[in-house]
Amino acid sequence: MRRAILGGSGMSVSEFALGTMMFGAMGNTDHEVSVRMIHTALDAGVNLVDTADVYSRGESEVIVGKALKGRRDDVVLATKFGLPMGPDANQRGGSARWIRRAVEGSLRRLDTDYIDLYQMHRPDPDTDIDETLAALSDLVREGKVRAIGSSTFPPELMVEAQWAAHRGGHHRFLTEQPRYSVLTRTIEGGVLPTAQRHGLGILTYGPLSSGWLSGRAGTTASHRAATAPQAFDLTVPANRTRLEAVGRLTDLAAEAGMPLTRLALAFVRSHPAVTSVLIGPRTPGQLADLLAGAEAELSEDMLDRIDEIVPPGTEINPADNYLAASPAIGDKRLRRR
Repeated sequence: MRRAILGGSGMSVSEFALGTMMFGAMGNTDHEVSVRMIHTALDAGVNLVDTADVYSRGESEVIVGKALKGRRDDVVLATKFGLPMGPDANQRGGSARWIRRAVEGSLRRLDTDYIDLYQMHRPDPDTDIDETLAALSDLVREGKVRAIGSSTFPPELMVEAQWAAHRGGHHRFLTEQPRYSVLTRTIEGGVLPTAQRHGLGILTYGPLSSGWLSGRAGTTASHRAATAPQAFDLTVPANRTRLEAVGRLTDLAAEAGMPLTRLALAFVRSHPAVTSVLIGPRTPGQLADLLAGAEAELSEDMLDRIDEIVPPGTEINPADNYLAASPAIGDKRLRRR
């Protein structure tokens, strides 16, 4: 499997990374099967494993820790903090107080002395980014964290974080982890160019668009359709439009002689800003299917035809656009006198 350098970290990572959100109560509850899946990915050349404290309330990190026993030094291990880990308002966000507690919890669950990439899972509008970066820089100096990154940051906050690091003499975010797929292309207009301008590595998630590009969209066989039926509700006009686009993409994949999943992964990999694509399988069969697409390439003509189905920089369903979820937009009190 091909590799690339992850931003300014100097770390070499595989073009596919294993996302582990589906390991634990949120997906596959069999720890032994999940551990074998991690080993399968590593044996196939994947060397970046990504998890988060919030995935199944730490269970995913525990599974990853079990799987990496004896193989830790060969893996670039990434986890995340910031989303709620309990009902207390101090069990979330980017405060120095919570970061210290969160990293100790992750290190314990992962059964490791250090984390290669520690990522802020979401922006925290209640905490000055200077405090967050100062706390994360302390962890780097202590050797508990090797590099730091962000996840789902809009372009303006990516730039603000870079500026704050320079101004305060802190370690800077070296990576960004955004959602990106054929159906969710908003980041092409701002996030990806901003990352390139500042030398950030990009780890994309959601290449199958929550199951819409799995080849089973609109069927009850999909795990996502069963656990989040509202996301596949065809009474929603945007979902009907999305289903039509998926049908056209399926025909295009068949014409290219590949399954839809392979086309979806190859599309994300084709963007020059993308360092590594996170795949998030729940079953061994899904993992095998995804790994089989590691070498798939799309021609210029095929990419042009995808652009005709879903124009660059757009999203078919506005609800998929996390960039629109800013508190300044979502909370009406912040936009009315």
